[in-house]
Amino acid sequence: MNQIQHIDYKDVELLKKHLNPHARILSRRKTGLSAKSQRELALAIKRARFLGLLPFVSR
Repeated sequence: MNQIQHIDYKDVELLKKHLNPHARILSRRKTGLSAKSQRELALAIKRARFLGLLPFVSR
């Protein structure tokens, strides 16, 4: 499985690659990440959303 070395909530460009056009998190099947990396990714995205770096929803 693919692993991302370090997932940082401030790395908005990396996080955006794992969101669909409606700003929802892509599934593990589409990202190809391991379960651990997917959990870390989801946590980083949620943290970035809370801080206003990423949108909660998008049109």
